[in-house]
Amino acid sequence: MNLNRRFFWAYLLPKQFIVNCAKLGSFPSKCPMPGTVGSFFGFLFYAIFFHHLTPFYYICFLLLCTYLAMGICDAAEFHLMQKDPSIIVLDEFVAVPFIFIGMNGANGLASEFGGWPVFLAGFVLFRIIDIVKPFGITHIEKLEGGIACVLDDIVAALLVSIILHLILLQI
Repeated sequence: MNLNRRFFWAYLLPKQFIVNCAKLGSFPSKCPMPGTVGSFFGFLFYAIFFHHLTPFYYICFLLLCTYLAMGICDAAEFHLMQKDPSIIVLDEFVAVPFIFIGMNGANGLASEFGGWPVFLAGFVLFRIIDIVKPFGITHIEKLEGGIACVLDDIVAALLVSIILHLILLQI
């Protein structure tokens, strides 16, 4: 066990637990598009836990989830002996709430513009940008471990958030 790693706490957890958390169980990895399934579960995660939070709690919970996901993905990559394998979908899962920063709540920007069309557009744009990785997002993957695994998806989600904000504020 390497306690010198950035997220030493994740290496103290059982290997099977870490790998199952990173894969969100076995269902997404059995699908032909695990990243899309992970993103869908991430949207459900957003809808259940984030949509009605105040901005302060939204950011605090988002930062906590991001830190935990980075640690879990870091340990999962170590245990699986692969860099950002497609069966790890926790990175997409935790990135989805970043798409809707500043849009949540009953009186939020998403609700103001009909809700579901905004959420669907955010989901589709995220999948496209996460797959294509424009604007140098691929350079983030050169970082090591769980930070790279999660950060490239977060940057993609933030890019989608900016695009959605620009579109919605222009209407």
